[in-house]
Amino acid sequence: MKEFDYVIKGAGCAGLSLAYELNQNQKLEKKTLAIVEPRQIYDRDKTWSFWKTINHNFDDCVIKNWSNFTVNIKGKMHHLKCDDTPYQTVNSGIFYKKIISNLKSNSNISFFKDINEINTERSLIFNSVPNKGEFKDRLWQHFFGVEIETPKDTFDDKIFNLMDFDCDQRNSVHFYYTLPFSKNKALIETTWLSSLNNEKIMDYENQIKEYLEKKLKIKDYKIIFKEKGAIPLFKQINFTKNNEINIGTAGGMTRLSTGYTFLNIQEHSKYIRENLEKIKNKKKYTIGKKYHFLDEIFIRVLKDNPKLMPEIFFKMFEVESKKVINFLSNKSNLLEDISVILKMPKVIFIKALFK
Repeated sequence: MKEFDYVIKGAGCAGLSLAYELNQNQKLEKKTLAIVEPRQIYDRDKTWSFWKTINHNFDDCVIKNWSNFTVNIKGKMHHLKCDDTPYQTVNSGIFYKKIISNLKSNSNISFFKDINEINTERSLIFNSVPNKGEFKDRLWQHFFGVEIETPKDTFDDKIFNLMDFDCDQRNSVHFYYTLPFSKNKALIETTWLSSLNNEKIMDYENQIKEYLEKKLKIKDYKIIFKEKGAIPLFKQINFTKNNEINIGTAGGMTRLSTGYTFLNIQEHSKYIRENLEKIKNKKKYTIGKKYHFLDEIFIRVLKDNPKLMPEIFFKMFEVESKKVINFLSNKSNLLEDISVILKMPKVIFIKALFK
């Protein structure tokens, strides 16, 4: 079997981002790369959204930018601006097409369906495939979304709704999320923060239908895209070999309190590219110890106090938008951290700290 200098296991967002970063920066001119991915077709299957706090390689895959957003609970709403860090949405179909085309132009890059097709004994492996163990009882951000098209102008496409908590919580944490791509096209998602054990809250399509027709008063629409997913809000435990480095969610690039991953993947890819020749001896790349610490406390509060979470999230956005965006995007300084922390209910969080 053929040997390769580098192997990427899993060609989703993390695997393809790393491959693109290496290829674009001439790191594969004299090295070989094998990409192992079982999927047959790279159609659109996901939508990645984030505040643009750093530059990245995929501005040409962004289908919409917003500079205004809202967060609401029953009877209250915050209107916030994000001019300096616009909220962006990346279409995975455009992302895949761009990268696959780029990689296939390099004869040093090969694609395989199964890791057993190649010899990896002397390869440096980058693994983006999370542990497949059963973790249904842990905390997840699970969601279902539809992109709809209406025959007439329906949406204000200058502003998106990040969190609408004015909905049935069912003893969990539940909100809706609306991204208007144009005046007659939008992505609407129902999102839950809970374990995956309660199938009663997974009637996603009914939830979307009720929200569209009763809350948004939209009855004439066509569904043009659906997506479904679950993001682990807990540390991944991956047992790796000496020649293996975890990337993506498997490598801890998902922010536990938010589920944001895309830009963390881009920064990790850049770090690997800059240190490729000595990466096995470099310090492991992490989002940041303070965020792991703060997120663990936040997750404890969320698990123990689901009924309070809509108000807690809402109060978080009483902080100046730039500060809370930096905090949620792991770009905050100490003063910004303190600004957000002071908005939290102190007794509950102190109890969680010492739990």
